[in-house]
Amino acid sequence: MSIKNPLEQLTLDELRTRSSEKWRAYPPDVLPTFVAEMDVALAEPVVRALTDAVRRGDTGYPSGTAYAEALAGFASRRWGWDGVDVGRSTMAADVMTGLSEVITLVTEPGSVVVVNPPVYPPFYAFVRKTGRQVVEAPLGDDGRLDTEQLGAAFERAAATGKPVALLLCNPQNPTGVAHTADELASVARLATEHGVRVVVDEIHAPVVLDGATFTPYLSVSGSADAFAVMSASKAWNLAGMKAAVVLAGRDAAKDLARMPQTVLHGVSQLGVVGHSAALREGDEWLDAVLAGLAANRDHLAAELDRRLPAVRLQRPEATYLAWLDCRGLDLGDDPARPFLERGRVAVGSGLPFGAGGAGHVRLTVATSRAILSEIVERMAVGADS
Repeated sequence: MSIKNPLEQLTLDELRTRSSEKWRAYPPDVLPTFVAEMDVALAEPVVRALTDAVRRGDTGYPSGTAYAEALAGFASRRWGWDGVDVGRSTMAADVMTGLSEVITLVTEPGSVVVVNPPVYPPFYAFVRKTGRQVVEAPLGDDGRLDTEQLGAAFERAAATGKPVALLLCNPQNPTGVAHTADELASVARLATEHGVRVVVDEIHAPVVLDGATFTPYLSVSGSADAFAVMSASKAWNLAGMKAAVVLAGRDAAKDLARMPQTVLHGVSQLGVVGHSAALREGDEWLDAVLAGLAANRDHLAAELDRRLPAVRLQRPEATYLAWLDCRGLDLGDDPARPFLERGRVAVGSGLPFGAGGAGHVRLTVATSRAILSEIVERMAVGADS
């Protein structure tokens, strides 16, 4: 029996009983869509695995390679990729922790880390926390990687004489672009040419919609000295259960061996149990979510055409995020503010996403169609007042 659309199973009243950031950061009259949380009940295999673990009292410190093994099986089934080498992996508390620890391994204080804005805001904060500096190589107007910008940024960074890294988002947050194999191969060629180490956030890898394909960065030629960090947290709505897997390319194994054991201290045992169950047994539920997200993408486009035709949606190929160009509304650099103050809807401001973020907002489409319609309606109120 097929699974019903998980995005259509919970009411707004049920969702408001949750205590996560999405439902507690703003007053009850505000409709939140600013953070990457899905409005779904958990997949049954995840619920079952977590319940069984709690009943057994299996709540100690995490150990072993079960998570990486589950990821390897998922990657083989879903992407036809057998490149997850459990022997070249370790766990981390979450993706950003894993990324920042890898950056610390392959660069030095004062090194440049290149990013491709608009991009996930914590990239900036975590890089600076490591004592490195950020250099931007903005995406093109189509939201895709701009190799000319990237090459120029690599040249500027190499002039410092310090090791350089690229912190790449694949698929891209917030634009929803799924980088193609050719695009990633171009990145690898440029990185090799300039001696840049590539570190890739692939947290949204399972959330690729119809018509697009996910290409693991470590599967492309020239990626042997790169790292990727993956997690089941986004695809199965498990962000509060902390766990991620750091994967090293063949030539990066020696660097991974220097990873301090303290990185494992933030990993949640229940996170490992839940994430592993999702990767092993959650395909059917994920397929139902992906079908719902594709329908929501089309529904959002239709609602914007109806209520806010001046807003341009960059049609996402992946993630459950929508990146909206609101400059046609003449609401200034931060349209999220009038949407909140006048429309009582909390969307993500584009400003923290770096270059290209002004006049934009990000919203989460992983909800019911009724709530999605209400989001657009409230945005229209905020724009018209």
